[in-house]
Amino acid sequence: MSIDKIFFQSSMPRAYSTLFQNVLGQNPDFHVTPTDGSLELLFGARGNYTNSVEFKAQNAEIMRKAFAAFCRYGLQGYCDSLVSGTSKKYIMLKSRGWGVYRPFIETFYENPKIICLVRNLKDVVASYEKIYRRNQHKHDPIRNDLNATGTHLYKRVDEWMSPTNTIGMAVERIQEIISLGYDSKILFVKAEDFAAYPETTMKLVYDYLEVPYFEHDFDNIQQITSEDDEVYGLVTDLHTIRPKLEIKPSDAAKVLDNHVRSFLYEKFLWYYDKFRYEK
Repeated sequence: MSIDKIFFQSSMPRAYSTLFQNVLGQNPDFHVTPTDGSLELLFGARGNYTNSVEFKAQNAEIMRKAFAAFCRYGLQGYCDSLVSGTSKKYIMLKSRGWGVYRPFIETFYENPKIICLVRNLKDVVASYEKIYRRNQHKHDPIRNDLNATGTHLYKRVDEWMSPTNTIGMAVERIQEIISLGYDSKILFVKAEDFAAYPETTMKLVYDYLEVPYFEHDFDNIQQITSEDDEVYGLVTDLHTIRPKLEIKPSDAAKVLDNHVRSFLYEKFLWYYDKFRYEK
């Protein structure tokens, strides 16, 4: 069966993105993915299309249209294969790059619907620090005592918030989306709202996706997606979800001192203002 609509999820780390996938996956019309690599396939194709002399030697406009069709129907075929043997109508592909590369996606897929879950930065960083602290039996590559990197909380926060690291890269991509002015085309969902008001939030999601609403069970969420975190060099169970969606009080003040919380607020004030987060 062929997928009717392809949707994209491109969220902040530790912002309930895996939980969101598994809630949405309760809808029998949806196939939801763990962290997916189809964007990397498209990147590889784009690199070859850009650099290969075989394409450069032909009519540029014809090749542009042909490449767009290659991407569009290649992605369609990829998604159709994932749902082969099922009656799924829709698919939600999860990758942190979809949002910032929306202009690229638009070259071959009309009006892509992209959802981005965000979370207060102090809680994202606190989550990373808690993972670091509770996994002392394993070496974490962020810490290197020989060159004194990652050996202090402040150093780890600096590293995580670097544009070359996970949180910092995700934040920079959101800033790029805002700077280029297409943030209004992406549905930003606050993780805190998703946890506190799940039904209201999911109705907003369905309205944005323009598909019929499904009554979800937020008290009995089954794990559908699966991925091996050790492949990424991470500790295991980072993408294991809780069976019940509920709001939990922030414990960032217990994990991060006032200096770190102030640093995050002051350096990323635009983020706090955009999503109306308090310090």
